[in-house]
Amino acid sequence: MAAKTLYDFKPLDKAGNEVDLAKYQGKVVLIVNTASKCGFTPQYGGLEKLYKDLRAKHGEEFEILGFPCNQFGAQEPGSNDDIQSFCLVNYGVSFPIFSKIDVNGDSAAPLYTWLKEQKSGLLGLKRIKWNFEKFLIGRDGHVVERWASTTKPESLEKPILEALAKKAPEAPTATTDAPAAAPSATPTA
Repeated sequence: MAAKTLYDFKPLDKAGNEVDLAKYQGKVVLIVNTASKCGFTPQYGGLEKLYKDLRAKHGEEFEILGFPCNQFGAQEPGSNDDIQSFCLVNYGVSFPIFSKIDVNGDSAAPLYTWLKEQKSGLLGLKRIKWNFEKFLIGRDGHVVERWASTTKPESLEKPILEALAKKAPEAPTATTDAPAAAPSATPTA
């Protein structure tokens, strides 16, 4: 079955355990491919500020998910533990950082294959061009917007707030397929 929403994926966390992204259903999620030795690495600080500011106002309705990648200039060479430590020590990152993945090519993580199919980048190109590209996922689990590496996290507050202002889709209610009961055919005296 082809993936239809963010909630159809189970990427690996820093310890290599599957994380069912269905746990983010009804939330607004910003997904970023990250690297520790990149000119855009200081965006970790902007992402963390955005995360803390929006969580202070909107609670757990907003999430950022970081996906380290070493495909661009080998700028994320460390182990998952090294990456976690770097993010915490240097930028105080408190949002989830997942296991290192590929975002392009034959070994691209299924999540990133889906993200790129949902929203093309500059000039209609689907591939991720560099570290710190960003995807905004609405409460319905669909990609709302995609931004290039050069887009600073602080400039994303308005579109994130717009996505947060939209109501979460109603969860389907259980329905029965049983036909309505027929009137009883009891004879009247």
